Amino acid sequence: MKLILQALALALMLFQGTALAVIETYEFSSPELEQRYRELSQELRCPKCQNQNIADSNAPISQDLRKLLYQQLEAGANDEEILDYMVARYGEFVRYRPSFSGATAILWLAPVLLLLAAIAVAALVLRARRDASAGLTAEDQQRLDTLLRQAGDGEKDT
Repeated sequence: MKLILQALALALMLFQGTALAVIETYEFSSPELEQRYRELSQELRCPKCQNQNIADSNAPISQDLRKLLYQQLEAGANDEEILDYMVARYGEFVRYRPSFSGATAILWLAPVLLLLAAIAVAALVLRARRDASAGLTAEDQQRLDTLLRQAGDGEKDT
């Protein structure tokens, strides 16, 4: 019986994390603002957690960012103004989809460059394989025939 109670206590401790989910209630002046809030909070990364957006994070900085996001939306700021403010304050890292600039060009161009490099390597390998299996030149074929005849004559002598 004691073992069962210990197992039950352990299970309850393991599942308590789900009870700590983010619960915040903001009264939005319109459903459109609430929708924009949800979209923007999904796009903004928690500066502390790094692998969570501010909508899912319980970190105090995420709570502050959600409150700031709510205030800016209610004040009439558009999405671009809000994102620009967040980037100016926390850096481009705060966005899951950074804007295209000189600093982030490698992030945006690397997949295309790697794909082009892979295609070039594949083309070179296929070309080398085709050239290797293209066959012998007439001169090489003649030399091979000569060597085979000599080897055949050498076997008859023994």
